[in-house]
Amino acid sequence: MTKKRNIVVKIGSALLANLELLTPRYGFLQRLLEDIAQLRAEGTNVILCSSGSVALGLRIIGETPESAGVSDKQAAAACGMPLLLNAYKQVGHEFGFDIAQVLLTLGDFEDHRRFLNTRNTVHRLLESNVVPIVNENDTITTEEIRVGDNDRLAAKVAQMVGADDFVILTGVDGLYDRNPDEPGAKFIAEVEDVGMYMDATKGKSTLGTGGMETKLLAANMAQEAGVTTWIAQGEVDHPVSSVLDGSRRSTKILPHPNPLSGWDSWIANRLQMAGSLVISDSLAASLSGDRPIRREDVISMTGDFTRGDVLHIYDSKGIERARGLSDFTSEELRVLTSNPDTQAEQLLGYRTKGEVVRSANLVMLENRHLLWDAPEEIVGQV
Repeated sequence: MTKKRNIVVKIGSALLANLELLTPRYGFLQRLLEDIAQLRAEGTNVILCSSGSVALGLRIIGETPESAGVSDKQAAAACGMPLLLNAYKQVGHEFGFDIAQVLLTLGDFEDHRRFLNTRNTVHRLLESNVVPIVNENDTITTEEIRVGDNDRLAAKVAQMVGADDFVILTGVDGLYDRNPDEPGAKFIAEVEDVGMYMDATKGKSTLGTGGMETKLLAANMAQEAGVTTWIAQGEVDHPVSSVLDGSRRSTKILPHPNPLSGWDSWIANRLQMAGSLVISDSLAASLSGDRPIRREDVISMTGDFTRGDVLHIYDSKGIERARGLSDFTSEELRVLTSNPDTQAEQLLGYRTKGEVVRSANLVMLENRHLLWDAPEEIVGQV
């Protein structure tokens, strides 16, 4: 049996909600879902990652995008989600397909078991010919436990389902080498290294939480999983298929020719930093993933993490070198590193080799990932 093509489509709030009235834009939904119906008829699976619930709920609670605080946005999401799903359901019914809602939080991506459970649910929906509509559960998330933008959430979904293509529909026709409103701004049709354009991507949309910067961060995650990313204007007929068939202008971000395995990609592509380590320069210089990181290698650490969280690993200059799965809680690791001459078993009460990150759970970043800045508290310690 031929494997179906998987496409993840991320739709920004400004395409789904009228900026002034904060009501659903049914004309856009009509064009989008008609296009998706045609793609499905050709044998393509489509997963939607949809913003819009907060924007659509603001009017109901008497707030605006400018006035709304965190609790206002949570309440607005609760009011807006039924409106958003009802709009998708009404238009989707016209084109003969069913939809399903999948609400996620940061933990559903950062905890590997929950990540796999979510993947199984999405695959089961696709097997039943149902279109999954994925969104962050904004009603319950706070700053500490939220993904923060649907661009990176959608990239994690693309990684999760093994997508072939990741299409980001937005209000501009792609990436420029500077603000597109500036004279002489040059359109970028194809990108290999997103890091070259990060400085030109600051700012965000009025209704959404992410601008071009988050789109490039998301594209880098997709690259590592072997997914082609497209950034394109959404206000056109056939908004998805016209990107994929090359009939209109968009920015294509190429996948890495040697993508990471699913396990390594899950470790390397983080949404938040659980904790970090600074290791000795001698180890950093020779680090290859062939040997574990042991407690004697750790110079300093930061964060409150549990066993199984992913740690960001830095050298003494604050340059990120690797990411890996911790075998200890932060409390255990502090005890181990504070008592280097005492056996680990005596300190912790159970047998252990004292390996903080096993070699099998360590991913070297090399030159293919966008690096995270080291937390200020550990940079100051070395």
